[in-house]
Order: sequence, then structure tokens, then C-alpha cells
Amino acid sequence: MHNITNKIIDDTSSGLVVPAPEVRASTTQICGLYPFLTGVETPTIGVPIGRDLFTGATVCSDPVSWFSKAKLIANPSLLVTGRPGLGKSSLVRRMATGLSAYGVTPLVFGDLKPDYKNLIKNLGGNIIELGRARGSLNILDPGSTRKQADRLTGEARQHLISDIEGRRLTTLAALLTLNRANKVTDHEEAILATALQALDTKHNEPTLYNLIDLLSAPTEAVESITLSKGDTEKYFESVNPLLRSIAALTQGAIGDLFAKPTTTPIDLTKPVCINVSGISESDEKLQAAVLLACWSEGFGSIAALQALSDAQLEPQQNFVVILDELWRVLRTGEAMADRIDSLTRLDRSTGVGTIMVTHTLKDLTNNKTSGFAERMGYFAMTGVPQAEINGIRELVNLSNAEAKLLTSWSTPETWNQQKLAHPPGLGKILFKIGGRPGLATQTVLTQSEQKIHDTNTRW
Repeated sequence: MHNITNKIIDDTSSGLVVPAPEVRASTTQICGLYPFLTGVETPTIGVPIGRDLFTGATVCSDPVSWFSKAKLIANPSLLVTGRPGLGKSSLVRRMATGLSAYGVTPLVFGDLKPDYKNLIKNLGGNIIELGRARGSLNILDPGSTRKQADRLTGEARQHLISDIEGRRLTTLAALLTLNRANKVTDHEEAILATALQALDTKHNEPTLYNLIDLLSAPTEAVESITLSKGDTEKYFESVNPLLRSIAALTQGAIGDLFAKPTTTPIDLTKPVCINVSGISESDEKLQAAVLLACWSEGFGSIAALQALSDAQLEPQQNFVVILDELWRVLRTGEAMADRIDSLTRLDRSTGVGTIMVTHTLKDLTNNKTSGFAERMGYFAMTGVPQAEINGIRELVNLSNAEAKLLTSWSTPETWNQQKLAHPPGLGKILFKIGGRPGLATQTVLTQSEQKIHDTNTRW
């Protein structure tokens, strides 16, 4: 140690500072080197992501491992945010690949670009095509989940049926809210709930067209909710706004995508990617509606399978669900935050991790969405512009040094792009848990991953 110190002093006097050699070990092994110590411990439990930007130590991270094994977070969920093109999707794909090797099945409920189709295909998973003239999703048909409920008995069966009915009602109300740009009232929701129950007694696979027919002819059950007391005029005053909105779901901007029988049911025995990349970027309303419907269908399938696992009728499975482009749904209206929360909420005991991806935390800083974001287990952030730092600080405890680091990843250091092989923040991620110091990490991809992860193939 004396020789090392003398060398540093000698080199300093000549204008050159040579860094001291770094050693990583436990405090028991190198306690005698104090005070020449630095806290460089990084998590080694989870999917290997890359190296710490300051120490070079390996960084491992994923929401499932950090919750179930490392005990670093209280909720197996991750929110990934940052500017486009800096590596958000590559990070998520790396986590999905690693978790798949650990026995955790990745599920992508709505791939808009597509960012995950090739990965899921290479993992031996199923690709479900959804979109106009590509595939349909009947939002009123419980499908396989109802068959799974029939395998249960007693209280377990009733609980699953209640979950199926509640999720279906929430999905329909969410789509109506999105399409009409106005909330579904509590009275309208009660009418829908009653009508759906009546619909199940008449049809094995009900559709939106069947729902329109049922509401168009007054029935005793629905009449009792409208309080029309046999007055046909009062009845239609109550149901006509709903009828118009439901009809718009079958013929308007969304088309009949949700009114036809489901083309391909979800099979959770393999990785799944619901590919909706055929929907045009200009179809913002349809994109948001499809994402909502896919999330509902996917989480409903998981809940049904977990109910069978609890009854020891199916083996226990663990999943990581990837919800990309979250901002597209949130920007359709403040009322959508509660709908998303109710559709995607799963108890920690169900063995499901969640990764949500959005471009900016500004989408999560209003009264409705801030609580939604605060329930996240932790955050992963790529480069962001200076204007977004204050918004991020409303949700994440950022130090000045961390804020400066995030903005430096967002802005090129020179106008001469020929001197830059990549954007300055490409693959750089800051992991944050609560008030703990962040982990600045450089994602490192293998050659095979680089081929699969190329999202600029058209260029």
C-alpha cells in the first residue's frame, strides 16, 4: 500500500495522476485498506444487463428477481421511460430473454412497432395477429376463461366468474369512454352490467351486435335499472346514449375489430406476442383501444390460469408482462388511468411481474396517474431533455448529479455527427429505487441480440 501511495504522489508532482488499482471484496477481507474505500456494490441477482458506468461492476436487474429473490422492491413492477431511440426496448427485451431462461414466461400484450415480435418468435413463442383484416378480439366473449372457470367448484369458481364479469364490464366501459371521449356514468355502467348478465343466458359467445339487440328491446331486468316503470319513452332516454356509443364501437373509427369472434385465443403455455403493428400510426384512437382490449384479455387469461393453479389443477407458472406505449392510452384522457389500473392490477402473490414503457413521466404526473406510477417497484430511465427533469422529480427522488447525467445522455456533445457512432445516451440506463442512489448502467448486447433488436431495419 505504501508503494502504491508513493507512486501516485510522485506521478502527481509531474502532472500525471495515475488511478489507484481497484479491488472489489468484502469489508472483512479489505478492512485494513480504509480509508481507501468506495461503495461500489451493485446487485448481482437478476438478468445481467451490463456494467456500472463508474465502476465497471456487473449490474443485474429485472422486476421478478429483484422482488422474489433480491428483496429490493416491494412490488414486482418496473416503469421504463426516456426519449425514443436510446435503448428502452433493448433493455426490456434483454430482461425478457433472461427471464425466459429463468423459467419466467414473457408476454407482450400489444406490440405496435413491432419491437418484440422477432424476440418472441426466436424464443419459440406464439404470435397473435390483430388488426383490421388481420384478426379480431371479441371483448364480450369470456372464451377459454369461462371454460377454465367450469373446471373449478364452489367459492373458487364463483370468484373467477366474478373476476371475468368485472373485467369484461371494465373493458367495455373503458372502450366506450375512450371512443366517446366522455366518462361512462355509474347509471350507464349499472345498465351495462345488467345487460351483460342477461346476454350470457341467451348466447354462448355474445358479441356487441347481440348487446345492441338486447338493449333495443326492453327487458324486465334492464328496465328495473333504468327506473322507466314500463314507460318505453323513458327507457330509451336512458339507453339511447349507450346504444349510440356501442354502435360506434362496431362501425366507427374502431371498426368491427371488437365485434367479431376472437380469431386466435391466448395460449399461456408459451411466450406470447400480440402483434398490432398493422394499425397505422395515425389511428391513435384505434391503437389505444386495441392496447386496452389486449391488456384486459391478457390479464384475464393469467387470472384464470392462476385460479386453476391455486386449485392444483394446473402447474404454477410465473410471467413477466410487457405493456409498451403506455402513453398512447394515457393521453386519450385522464379517466383512463383508473381503467388501466383496474385492468392490469394483479396481486403480488399471483407470480406476475410487470414492465411498463412510456416516453415521458409527464404522462404520469397528474392527480389520476401519479398514484399509478408511485405503485411501481422501481424506475429505469434513459436520456431526457432538461425540460422534463422537474416532472420526473415529482415521482422520482433525483439528485442534481443524476439529473445532469440524464440530460447529458439526451444531447449530442458536437454538431459533427460523423464523430459520433451512436447517440451519447445509447444503451445508458439509470435504475432508481425510492431515495437510494441510482445505478448508472451501460446495457451490453450480444451479436445475436443486436440482430433481433434492430428497430431501424427500414433505414
